[in-house]
Amino acid sequence: MSHSARLSDYRTALTTPGMRGPVVASLLARLPIAMIGLSLLLYVQRETGSFAAAGLVSASSLVGVAVGSIVQGRLMDRLGPTRPLLVAVALFAAFVALAIGAVEAGVAVALLVPVAFLVGITEPMVGSASRALWSHVLPAGSARLAGYAYEAISMEVFFILGPGLAGLLVAAPWAGTGVVIGAASMVAGALWFALNPTVRGVRPEPMGRDLLGALASPGMRTVALAALGFGVTIGFIEVAVPAAAARAGHVGVGGLLLSLWSVSSVLFGVLYAMKPFPRAMHLRLPVLLGGFAVLSLLLAVPTGLIGLGAALLVVGTLITPQSTTHSAAIEQVAPAGTATEAFGWVVTAVTVGLAIGQSVSGRLVESFGTGSAFVAAGVSGFAIAVLVWVFRGTVAAGVPLPKQHEVALVGR
Repeated sequence: MSHSARLSDYRTALTTPGMRGPVVASLLARLPIAMIGLSLLLYVQRETGSFAAAGLVSASSLVGVAVGSIVQGRLMDRLGPTRPLLVAVALFAAFVALAIGAVEAGVAVALLVPVAFLVGITEPMVGSASRALWSHVLPAGSARLAGYAYEAISMEVFFILGPGLAGLLVAAPWAGTGVVIGAASMVAGALWFALNPTVRGVRPEPMGRDLLGALASPGMRTVALAALGFGVTIGFIEVAVPAAAARAGHVGVGGLLLSLWSVSSVLFGVLYAMKPFPRAMHLRLPVLLGGFAVLSLLLAVPTGLIGLGAALLVVGTLITPQSTTHSAAIEQVAPAGTATEAFGWVVTAVTVGLAIGQSVSGRLVESFGTGSAFVAAGVSGFAIAVLVWVFRGTVAAGVPLPKQHEVALVGR
């Protein structure tokens, strides 16, 4: 398939017959994706007065999302997206209501943590379903790649808007307002998406019975490794930037600084999809991650908050290109019938990477300062990029032949 997309390809993808409804519905469903966890964290903190308790609850929700992306992805590959999404929506609404009731009742954190996990695991994975839908409505080529790029770019926009909305809504008279509004948007969008005729018309593809599912492909494991490195690098930075702002005496500037790299990410992401480099997917994965890691070292240069903001604009240019590449690489390495689950593994790998980076970064910031966390971001990202380079051949090889096919070829 083509590995580049022109502006006209975006227009072709977004005006594909039957896609207008799913595109708009997925926007509504995914807008609060970066808002639910943060709104829950701020809500619990306001009610309990403890950031430690709020952090545990938010982390539990994040773990749930990581697990749910794989479980729901596999179910959607096997059954089509509609039924799993409808079940997820019903459970999600119920568990959000349970979480709110538990917070209002002042139950112990030990009980809030598992409830938050249930909220996360049932969060409807419209993003995975939406990404997989492009392969059903468009033939392999530049227009489909534009669809994948659109998914990555729109997600980046949501990660800009979501935290801002959560921060605004926590100031409402009731601290749970952000949780309710975010959940309502997600439920409405997911229902609209799941019941759309184009989505309902998706039929599952034949697939093997390997218990590993999408990870049965060595190339898919390499893509997940690249996504892990991407998440680890970002995780370090997402903690160190607000810490740098706080130490400079401008606590509220941290979120604004992080939004800068999201802006450059979106703008450069469109341009990169038109002229990607390197052209070969198996080279693109390690080169983009390695470049991102090296650029991250710029953040360690002590230039004050203005210099930090300028560096973030530069570093951010390689965020969306990586997200787009992860999504496009699935086309090359995921076994037949596992596209949705494969994207779930990418989401999970990024989420686990974020958790690792954030947890280690916090300790480094407290012990050695923010510079050490920025250096660790670059070093760890580059180390994982080297591993991706070592295994790049698995991506170039694509999807391995089924075992029975291999036996038939040997017999010849």
